[in-house]
Amino acid sequence: MKPSPRARRELVLEHLRQSPDGLGTSDVAALTGLHPNTARFHLDALTHDGLASRTVERRTSPGRPRVLYTACPGPDDERNYRLLADVLAGHVATSGGPQVGAVAAGRGWGEAVAKQAAEDSSQGRPADRAIETLRRALVEAGFRPDVSAREGGFSIALRHCPFREVALAHPDVVCAVHLGLMQGVLAESGAPLEASLEPFAGPRLCLAHVETVTR
Repeated sequence: MKPSPRARRELVLEHLRQSPDGLGTSDVAALTGLHPNTARFHLDALTHDGLASRTVERRTSPGRPRVLYTACPGPDDERNYRLLADVLAGHVATSGGPQVGAVAAGRGWGEAVAKQAAEDSSQGRPADRAIETLRRALVEAGFRPDVSAREGGFSIALRHCPFREVALAHPDVVCAVHLGLMQGVLAESGAPLEASLEPFAGPRLCLAHVETVTR
């Protein structure tokens, strides 16, 4: 008996969970035995449902860049520390210069993430490594980032803010921490990239803008 569409989708998701570096449509088709069009259908459905995210591969050689898919953290991978986060964010918000302190805290977090990533891999262009490190850091933080290359840099759609309710109450603290995280990752990676953040650019959506700069 042929597996149901739901069973096929679960199989695709399981392979994504086992491949943190991401899989292309052809990879998924080969691993599951599905037709590439069927594999693409399930990957797009998983992305639409927030169970997977996609990013466009940056190439240094001729050829069309691949779209890579990665699994987003599931409920079993998450913990709810909203009360603690709300208390801490409220305390920071009442201190002097809360935004500056929050950005600095986020930068320290991002720098530590980038240092660990540098120990694990040194292949590829600095900008490509930095963006991939940033994407992984955002996924680990609880976001569902969707990275798109554009003229002069990248755009990152940030869905599923892990601190959305706290961020709505204390955006000067929470959003500043997330901005600092991105700045810290890029600075420590040594890539000529700078990040800015557009909080609440849409319903349940923030936008990060990563620009190429001359240093």
